[in-house]
Amino acid sequence: MSAGTNDGLGYAGPGTDNTRAQARIERRDSFVSMALSFPALLLVVVLIFGPVGWLLGLSFVDDGHFSLANYQRMLAPAYVSIFTQTFQISIMVTVLAVVLAYPLAYLMSQCSRTVAALLMIGVMLPFWTSLLVRTYAWMVVLQRRGIINEVLQWLHITDAPLRLVNNMTGTTIGMLHVMLPFMILPLLSSLRQIDLTYMNAASNMGASPLRAFWTVYFPLSLPGVFAGAILVFVMCLGFYVTPQLLGGGKVIMMSIKIQQNAALYFNWGAASALGVVLLVITLGLFVILGRFARVESMFGGK
Repeated sequence: MSAGTNDGLGYAGPGTDNTRAQARIERRDSFVSMALSFPALLLVVVLIFGPVGWLLGLSFVDDGHFSLANYQRMLAPAYVSIFTQTFQISIMVTVLAVVLAYPLAYLMSQCSRTVAALLMIGVMLPFWTSLLVRTYAWMVVLQRRGIINEVLQWLHITDAPLRLVNNMTGTTIGMLHVMLPFMILPLLSSLRQIDLTYMNAASNMGASPLRAFWTVYFPLSLPGVFAGAILVFVMCLGFYVTPQLLGGGKVIMMSIKIQQNAALYFNWGAASALGVVLLVITLGLFVILGRFARVESMFGGK
């Protein structure tokens, strides 16, 4: 009879005692780890969940009393228009970012290290400049007497200046410029993890380079595409500086309306309600996506 087995008389053997002792040690180590991490967990709760809870509470207050008026207000046509415009711009910027970022990320994943490093410098260069400065630069470039309109008229492509600023066009261009690096980086990380032997295997099976790309390479790159698209879309939902300046007051997104409610109308309840809705939408996107793919694997998780 081996150690640790029951002998039929109720004696479990020394193996069971060792198992119980090991379990007690694991429980003690777990308790010690929780005790040591409690200050950090408390700090996270206070700094993250505290403000969120405060905003959630304010969203149900109107004129000093509990009310759903701040949420009912969002059913008004003006708020529906703001939500629609926010999603239109966010989706447009996300789609354009995918279309523009994929060829560049693919080139960076296939070229030599030297060329890839130079291209990476170009991708990271916008981060070295203030967002406010970049936005004002786009205002200069896109205005009626800006570089783009001057060149188009000089080439006789247009007879009159195009309206490229103070509208959705200028807002989309400015946001796309800011968002492109956030699309390229996760996509590039995904492309570099693809084993190119799959492409060789497809070629050996008679597939043309184009067919091998669309049937083998592109599906393997989808986690990176989804990761970058989620990141860009979520950031676009809460974008403020670029739409405020390039929109010229004609493009009102959720973030701008939150600022107006808080700073202009001093209605913290309405601003908090919009913030809560924006948070719920963001979390909902991750929940919905999680039903179709492992979100953690898109960002490099196992």
